[in-house]
Amino acid sequence: MTMKGSVNEPRFSVELLEGSAALRDVIDKHIRDQTLALKSAFFVADLGVIVRQHVRWRTKMDQIRPFYTVRSNSSPVVIEILAALGTGFVCSNKHELDLVKGFGVPSQDIVLGGSCKQLSLIKHAAKHNVSVLVCDNEAELRKIARCHPKAKVLLLLTSESCCEREETLMPFGSTLKDCRHLLERARELGLHVTGVKFSVPSCCQDAQAFSRAVCDARCVFDMGEELGFEMSILDVGSGFDGSEAQLDEVEQMLKPMLDVSFPLSTGLSIIAEPGVYYVSSAFTLAVNIIAKKSVARDFSGQAHNALSANDEPEFLYYMNDGVYGSFGSKLLCEDSISMPSAHKEVSAEEPLFSSSLWGPSADDLDHVLEQCLLPELRVGDWLLFKNTGATFTNGEEHKPPVFYSITESDWLQVHNCGLTLDVRMKNLSLVLCCSQPKLSQASVSTPA
Repeated sequence: MTMKGSVNEPRFSVELLEGSAALRDVIDKHIRDQTLALKSAFFVADLGVIVRQHVRWRTKMDQIRPFYTVRSNSSPVVIEILAALGTGFVCSNKHELDLVKGFGVPSQDIVLGGSCKQLSLIKHAAKHNVSVLVCDNEAELRKIARCHPKAKVLLLLTSESCCEREETLMPFGSTLKDCRHLLERARELGLHVTGVKFSVPSCCQDAQAFSRAVCDARCVFDMGEELGFEMSILDVGSGFDGSEAQLDEVEQMLKPMLDVSFPLSTGLSIIAEPGVYYVSSAFTLAVNIIAKKSVARDFSGQAHNALSANDEPEFLYYMNDGVYGSFGSKLLCEDSISMPSAHKEVSAEEPLFSSSLWGPSADDLDHVLEQCLLPELRVGDWLLFKNTGATFTNGEEHKPPVFYSITESDWLQVHNCGLTLDVRMKNLSLVLCCSQPKLSQASVSTPA
């Protein structure tokens, strides 16, 4: 690994952890900095997690090429790392498409996702030669035929709900009967249908669900070929939660079915859309306690302010970030927030108290966690939320700073483990963390 000055100053700094330095050291450093400043919430991202997840994917899912879903986390550094590792991308709006194209990703490595798209977005995709578009209804077919007649359409197959949470969501996708109609309509409109997309949710690890999805996709392929379409892409969706155990389960269930129904000997391209898989465990969010209340609960569970000597208190903590910021996913999914840990030394004998966590607004909806067990905290203490990569927001109104880091061994793995570096990481510079003084104007030379 070599380091050299850059003529064009890199846009993002990545802290290089040498020797015994660890992610905890990065968090400690920035908490010290924030304690002396504004005590703003911030993210710390371990880019080595993304690299290791990619290595794990290539090892276990070698026949399936990953196309990262940008909406999961649109951090430019994440996009640049994944582009360098050679993944494709799934974009759902103009900003995401421009962001990915800005890192030199070829148009053929981009899929325009989403069942319902604005005409302007379809035209924008056509302008940039992004040809693969997802579709599940006739109205969308007509828009594509009007604005992007050379598009290659992926028909989205509906999946059966397997849990209570999924049943409450808006259904997307077409049934087999609908797919037959859409294939006939596409032929009338002069559009080219190139394949099928299905998605089994990560909460549904049922072999029968995968079997139904693969069989339905095979039926659509057969119908398409019967109508004269060249069916060449199978998209197995985004049902990957990021854990190695879940990836193993999916691989064991899915691979034998694909080998039978979609053998690679036919020249078929099989892709997937992992998003949460790559980023969830890579990000940690640090928030500061800005206010605190103590209440008691009677036997009926009702809260009241009068705290007697025999009552055990329940603490309400108010943080400098909430559901209108980095915890926005709480408004969509009740169980999406991980339990936090206090960033301080806690002895085994120290009692834990029932606690609830709130954002900084006075809104009743700004309720991050209804109940968790924590040691008693003081105003000014910090909480750490792990696995927050998929809650990261790139919005302009609320954008906590992100501090990126990677260990020296993980960085070397990018170059030495056989990964394809299709894009030079020109926007990243490395600064040494903990073991040596920082180098402010240093960038890493990626091997040609």
